[in-house]
Amino acid sequence: MNKPKVSLVIPVYNEEANLPELIKRCVAVGSGVPGGFEIVLVDDGSRDRSPALIQEATGRHPGQVIGVMLNRNYGQHAAVMAGLAESRGEIVVTLDADLQNPPEEIPKLLDAMKEGDCDVVGSIRQQRRDSWFRRLSSRIINKAVQKVTGVVMHDYGCMLRAYHRTIVDAMLQCHEHSTFIPVLANSFASKTAEVEVHHAGRSGDSSKYNLWKLINLQFDLLTSMTTFPLRLLSILGAAAGLLGFLFSLILLFMRVVYGSAWAAEGVFTIFAVLFIFIGAQLLAMGLLGEYIGRIYNDVRARPRYFVSAVLGRFPEREARISSAVGLRGQ
Repeated sequence: MNKPKVSLVIPVYNEEANLPELIKRCVAVGSGVPGGFEIVLVDDGSRDRSPALIQEATGRHPGQVIGVMLNRNYGQHAAVMAGLAESRGEIVVTLDADLQNPPEEIPKLLDAMKEGDCDVVGSIRQQRRDSWFRRLSSRIINKAVQKVTGVVMHDYGCMLRAYHRTIVDAMLQCHEHSTFIPVLANSFASKTAEVEVHHAGRSGDSSKYNLWKLINLQFDLLTSMTTFPLRLLSILGAAAGLLGFLFSLILLFMRVVYGSAWAAEGVFTIFAVLFIFIGAQLLAMGLLGEYIGRIYNDVRARPRYFVSAVLGRFPEREARISSAVGLRGQ
């Protein structure tokens, strides 16, 4: 079977309300792509009719719609990595299933990829239809990522992105469990670009990301791209220790000048000594955390996900249980 020019990877979690229209629109867009296309739908442990709808789509569009069925919910980025591992296109486009980023915008990314000879093409959502909290948190994260990575892209939170096959292969060789794909891709890219895309209101039910999931996502993002929190802990520990030492000098001076009664019979001195030890402990924890963080980054080699079945690729594969773990070379 010939390899398609473009692979469209879409993670799916409880999207039965959006899947029929999503598949219809994606097939329509893909039919106009020179060199052929495929749509890789990754079911991330959905509890509604999404798996059944994906199976029906693979039957209606054999060879064009591929279903990757995960045995449980692993999270959006793990599901995308599963789709990347199954994709075969020279260019891979990722897209959310909620239709907030219209599939009709995909040709803009493909044109930018071709014209600029880029490794990664991101998208900037225009007139976002999200809540003020989502927009504010997205703005903060974008600034933080730009500062840490040195790659100026304005909307890291938008899943509508295009990657060259070389970048996809490089990402699949990375073994870390917590992965923020746009940042990981930019760490390998030599040339990037951005295009403005339309942003629609969410159809169907509400967003799958509640406040707690958004907070967890931000922590995963921060810890996956930098060890700065550990260094910040060391800095805060050193600052607390220094303040405690200066406080003790002030107390010593005031005790000499005004006598022991001023220092509350030594209570303030105890506080000063306590601050010094607390600062020293935080400094030690920060230094220890530096080493633990580096060890953690080196030894993380657990499977990102477990694929229970792949549908629509080869008939003989659909009946067996796959033991793919999403890490090439293992």
